[in-house]
Amino acid sequence: MIGRLQDRVAIVTGAGQGIGAAIARRFVEQGAKVVIAEINPTTGAAMAETLRRKGYAAHFVQTDVADAASVERMVAETVQVFGAPQVLVNNAGIKVTDDPLHLSEEAWRRCFAVDLLGVWHCCRAVLPHMLAQGKGSIVNIASVHAFQIIPHAFPYPVAKHGLLGLTRALAVEYASQGVRVNAVAPGYILTQINLDEWSKLPDPDAAQQLAASRQPMNRIGTVDEVAWPTVFLASDEASFITGEMLVVDGGASVRFHE
Repeated sequence: MIGRLQDRVAIVTGAGQGIGAAIARRFVEQGAKVVIAEINPTTGAAMAETLRRKGYAAHFVQTDVADAASVERMVAETVQVFGAPQVLVNNAGIKVTDDPLHLSEEAWRRCFAVDLLGVWHCCRAVLPHMLAQGKGSIVNIASVHAFQIIPHAFPYPVAKHGLLGLTRALAVEYASQGVRVNAVAPGYILTQINLDEWSKLPDPDAAQQLAASRQPMNRIGTVDEVAWPTVFLASDEASFITGEMLVVDGGASVRFHE
């Protein structure tokens, strides 16, 4: 059986754990050759080794997306190991939140360096390869914060709003040259980051149950429920879709709160 991403070279940033790891797993299962571009050498190398032991084509490159030179080296190594990339998933990100007037300049810059500028670094590095092939798919992992404002989350939603703008601008810019650019906007997903946040509270289980009860489906999404839509957007099944944001939040963003 031929996979939906058969023999395609894909880069997934932040793929050492969580949503990125789930995307990498689903990509290799669909026939892709995947580069794990991860800043954490321990989780990144372990993820690539796990996939290789299962017979899949995976390669780890330690990458700091906030550093343009690091990204350029990662893409060069991708070309050397697997060939020119046809798919890029910009998943790496950090969540910086603080009171706007108490937020430090360093925290502000770090948020945008990773969550917005880091995405641009990766897009800029892979676009020449995609344009040379006359095809390519970029999928940016955004957030419901890209179109909604949740109190006390500043400046994270500012960066994610910018990411949606970047997605749309690049989609229009390169649509006629065979490159598609889309975004996936997850809502509440059961990731290690959320588990760590709940663990800091007096009753972590109660906090998780409360979060689930606030969702229309009465549960929190899984990482695979983000990975599969990403597979779809990266594949030829989405060949006439570009500049779009696929919201994966179990209906939370369309429900009216009285």
